Amino acid sequence: MRILLVCPGCPETFWSFKHALRIISKKALLPPLGLLTVAAMLPPHWQKKLVHIGVQPLQDRDIDWADYVFISAMRIHKESVDRIVTRCKRLGAKIVAGGPLFTAGYERAQDIDHLVLDEAEMTLPRFLGDLAEGRPQHTYNSHQWANLESTPIPLWDLVDMKKYACMPIQYSRGCPFCCDFCDVTKLFGNKMRTKGTRQILAELESLYVRGWRDPVFLVDDNFVGNRKTLKEEVLPAMIDWMERRDYPFRLSTQASINLSDDEELMGLMARAGFDTVFVGIETPHDEGLAECHKSQNRNRDLAASVRKMQSFGLQVQAGFILGFDSDTPSIFGSLVQFIQESGIVTAMVGLLNAPVGTKLYERLVKEKRLVQMATGNNTDLSMNFVPRMSYDELIAGYRSVVRRIYSHKMFYDRVVVFLQSYRPVRAGRFRRHSYDVWALLKSMWFLGIRDKGRIYYWKLFVWSLCRKPRLFPLAITLAVQGFHLRKVFADR
Repeated sequence: MRILLVCPGCPETFWSFKHALRIISKKALLPPLGLLTVAAMLPPHWQKKLVHIGVQPLQDRDIDWADYVFISAMRIHKESVDRIVTRCKRLGAKIVAGGPLFTAGYERAQDIDHLVLDEAEMTLPRFLGDLAEGRPQHTYNSHQWANLESTPIPLWDLVDMKKYACMPIQYSRGCPFCCDFCDVTKLFGNKMRTKGTRQILAELESLYVRGWRDPVFLVDDNFVGNRKTLKEEVLPAMIDWMERRDYPFRLSTQASINLSDDEELMGLMARAGFDTVFVGIETPHDEGLAECHKSQNRNRDLAASVRKMQSFGLQVQAGFILGFDSDTPSIFGSLVQFIQESGIVTAMVGLLNAPVGTKLYERLVKEKRLVQMATGNNTDLSMNFVPRMSYDELIAGYRSVVRRIYSHKMFYDRVVVFLQSYRPVRAGRFRRHSYDVWALLKSMWFLGIRDKGRIYYWKLFVWSLCRKPRLFPLAITLAVQGFHLRKVFADR
């Protein structure tokens, strides 16, 4: 059996880092973890090929080669999926599809030969069993959650790692919180499920033995959802593993802001090699937090929580949302002030949308305020419901926020604020690889010569080299990220 696994193309977004990737000579930020994991679940004697659109084009000969084309996608991939499905149908290829886009309900599911929905650990074996008997069904779903100890190590041999900036692995699924705009609990539940300690070490080892020495992103929606196991078992084992291998990876993940309440946990994460966490802050206004049931963010000094994590060596990237019913025009200035003063360099400011299956979606259906499906891209100026604030006023305010926080001066000022409070356990240095030197030179060309804000680049260059030399590589990395974000929002 010949299986073609296709990762759809992604539009230019906040997280695509398309413009930054050009500078570091990479094709994509991350390989498709879901498809690589599915590939590892398929019979070992089957032939498998992965095409990650964006890294390489999908050719008709790839489709003709395959007995089945496997597609996994999220909502943001919909347009690319439509094109892939059309091509497969034209060429007579059979399609097997799964992932959040299809699990949440996909308008063109009738064009898919087989839908393997929900978690593949539960539904893929049933499909494979029926396929072996010559009677595969159209739809496979499950109302049970998978035991992650049955999840195999991703089939890394299908990707050229040199084309990626980061490698992904997963430790847990689920989230103990119930933010009403988030579909994580709909997809993965409220109860945290985790892989075993040996399992997560085996996944790190699988990257290490293949020569990977760059960042690793733990894709968990809330890495700290089960603190006890992390502190007693997983992180101590990871620290030992990393120390014995001289810290080959820089780790990042996503976490809820209550991580800042646990100094022991932050210390262990930093010692294990974590240097970045993405946190959903959403809004500095308590009314908005109450509205979306973000209980973990309420009754705290959010800026102080951010600074505390940074003081433990964890750079805080954060998500913010505009468009809550409780938002007034004052939110725009408040948000800019909060982001600047807290030193959150990478601030993803998006417009509120209601994904299918969320509590927000259900409420808006009852209120008859839904107008379309969410695009999956919260920075493309689209909303799938009628906001309380006038749409024109909201969009004008949104534009003013991103224009200001990603202006050259405010962005570089924020980098300095962050670097002054950041206390890394292990400060990064430029590795002695040719592409690191080349990336530095390209940053000097694109940001230091061609960019309109080149004076701010050189100010940061000199300031960090003189005042924070151990953090100089990080300063340049952040400058490159800012270059991408300015380009993305300029296109908006």
